[in-house]
Amino acid sequence: MKIFFLFTFSTFLLSAFEQAAASAHYDKILTHSRIRARDQGPNVCALQQVMGTKKKYFSTCRNWYQGAICGKKATVLYECCPGYMKMDGTRGCPAVAPIDHVYGTLGIVGATSTQRYSDMSKLREEIEGRGSFTFFAPSNEAWEQLNSEIHRNLVDNVNIELYNALHHHMVNKRMLTKDLKNGMTLVSMYNDQKLLINHYPNGVVTVNCARIIHGNQIATNGVVHVIDRVLTAVGNTIQDFIEVEDDLSSLRAAAITSDVLDILGRPGHYTLFAPTNEAFERLPRGVLERIMGDKVASEALVKFHILNTLQCSEAITGGAVYETLEGNILEVGCDGESLTVNGVKMVKRKDIVTSNGVIHLIDEVLIPDSAKQVIELGGAQQTTFTDLVAQLGLASSLRPEGQYTLLAPLNGAFSDDTLRMDQRLLKTILQNHIIKVKVGLNELYNGQELETIGGKLLRVFVYRTAVCIENSCMVRGSKEGRNGFIHIFRQIINPAEKTLHEMLRHDKRFSVFLSLVKAADLDDVLSRPGEWTLFVPTNDAFKGLTDDDKNILIRDKNALRNILLYHLIQGVFIGSGFEPGVTNILKTIQGGKLYLKTVNDTLLVNELKSRESDLMATNGVIHVIDKLLYPADLPVGNDQLLTILKKLIKYIQIKFVRDSTFKEIPLTFYKINIIESNVQPITRKEGPEIKYTRITAGGSDNEEKLKKLLEEEVTKVTKFIEGDGHLLEDEEIKRLLQGAGTEYTKVTKVIEGEPQIIEREIKTVQLEEAPVRKVQPNRRTQGGAARRRTRLAYP
Repeated sequence: MKIFFLFTFSTFLLSAFEQAAASAHYDKILTHSRIRARDQGPNVCALQQVMGTKKKYFSTCRNWYQGAICGKKATVLYECCPGYMKMDGTRGCPAVAPIDHVYGTLGIVGATSTQRYSDMSKLREEIEGRGSFTFFAPSNEAWEQLNSEIHRNLVDNVNIELYNALHHHMVNKRMLTKDLKNGMTLVSMYNDQKLLINHYPNGVVTVNCARIIHGNQIATNGVVHVIDRVLTAVGNTIQDFIEVEDDLSSLRAAAITSDVLDILGRPGHYTLFAPTNEAFERLPRGVLERIMGDKVASEALVKFHILNTLQCSEAITGGAVYETLEGNILEVGCDGESLTVNGVKMVKRKDIVTSNGVIHLIDEVLIPDSAKQVIELGGAQQTTFTDLVAQLGLASSLRPEGQYTLLAPLNGAFSDDTLRMDQRLLKTILQNHIIKVKVGLNELYNGQELETIGGKLLRVFVYRTAVCIENSCMVRGSKEGRNGFIHIFRQIINPAEKTLHEMLRHDKRFSVFLSLVKAADLDDVLSRPGEWTLFVPTNDAFKGLTDDDKNILIRDKNALRNILLYHLIQGVFIGSGFEPGVTNILKTIQGGKLYLKTVNDTLLVNELKSRESDLMATNGVIHVIDKLLYPADLPVGNDQLLTILKKLIKYIQIKFVRDSTFKEIPLTFYKINIIESNVQPITRKEGPEIKYTRITAGGSDNEEKLKKLLEEEVTKVTKFIEGDGHLLEDEEIKRLLQGAGTEYTKVTKVIEGEPQIIEREIKTVQLEEAPVRKVQPNRRTQGGAARRRTRLAYP
């Protein structure tokens, strides 16, 4: 039990110490300053002084190693740490400073002006006497910087005004820096006025935004902290200040319209970057009117100027980001003596302290993305796109009440040739970059189709580290506006217009490869809807291939299919969608593996460079290569074939295993499936009810189903859409089909009187009026019993 008690007590003490340490940032920074100056002797602290000023800081590691504060070069000073002093003839600061009452301590820390004013106002007797005080003593420079009129009024009325002002700097108990918690409020000895304490992670401690520049000088009756400015009384809230400040009437109107003004009257620790009237006047009239007429936008605008933390200017020694009440962030920094917001010097007046926060007056209005129209979201890297949208009249079609998504290419994506295009064509290109609906990045998924205002459907491809639409992939920088999103893309988006087969057929560079595809009965694969990635060798890859060589290849269909299908992958893989420098292993339809990676924006396939990548087709993507691909682990067992392949492939050593054969690859990776469905029968004046069976893509047991259907009572096969060569190689199916007619006529029409069923990208074969078999008379009834028809089709 005793051990348990000791453990619990020690845990409690450790917890207490950790909590105290968490709030004692000033003391931590001071400790680091001592460590940095350890070579200078005992009790010496290293400080940084901003060049050209008298401002000195116990610095954070960041400022120390940068050698700068607020972007200005800082020199290193070595001084005695608080509470210590030098001795003649010794290194460092080995002596402890004498301890005295508060009045005497003011002299020890060099706050002689405050000491003199304590004499003049009759405060001396009080701070020399009994008690426990904390005195936030303005430095001599702080008194010099005080407004001359205020200074004169204090000195002219020392018994009341000056006495009260000094009391306002005092607390009736001892408070060391470790006791000064961030966000706490102390009650001063003048009229219970509030003193707002902030203790920042960078070690800066402020009192009503005055920085403690020399802390923790212990006195017999308290402690003295030297501060860098004279404190003034705080009584009003931020709301009170806005309501009476003439130069903030525009902000006041916006805050009232958006119901935000009341928030600034509540207790809290806010920072308001308050735009002046002049700042509002510089906004384009149309923008200001639109925002002020939209309560949601005006609320977002006002809240974007408010932080839910109190940020005094003296606490900002470098850039940092802070979340606003609107939800987005502001970057607040400094440049010498000036505060910056989002990197811009715009603060006209700093540190107007109120009872619930601080106000900094700025000369620009900050407009958050959430208050902007989607076309206004474009940044400096998308100006070509946004300018063209405006010039070609598309911006006017983006209604404020609508919902849109802009797919904005970077400026560099627009070549001179593109910009010199006919304006009608250029307008069409831009229309393909405007989606009809509002779609955020987290709403996009693989396989999704997005409709543009031009009526095109764009496909979405989602990869491990990239999101792409058609041929172009996103870069960082997506933003959400009042009526839509903008996403940034590397290239201009080119929607697909042709199938893989059509693209090969219309490009002479691929004529040899296409002839081999046709010989291997694979051209139908490249014509059908699907999602494929095809690596296409140009004719250059087949240099040296004679007609005899080609015939040998074609005769060995298994070998040819193995070679060609090693160039085909299930799925659409965009080159720019791969993580740069990382090898991606993808399985081909042949079964072997391809190794892909991008290096310096170039796609490598088995270490071979793709000469042109991301050519989009309606059913996949083409990457152009100038070498024939071959799986390194696939042996050849035929001397003639080996000789041919060695002519074409010199970048790898092809294995030879005599009499080895290539595996058969049936075309089952794009099977057809038979789905029976009764189409609404056609009403005729005479004749029986007609039933149809439709056969579509997919499934695995096609042969048996098809045989069963063909063996049943079939009057005729009305249409046959050429498809899976594997099915047609079945002798029984071929016999049953041939029994339906004596010749095949290629047509694309629908038989008169039949249901209007639309076929897409298909070839059809019509079997005219020939019965599949003779039908027994006793199998029909007078007036027309149901006749069955079989229909084979691909969706």
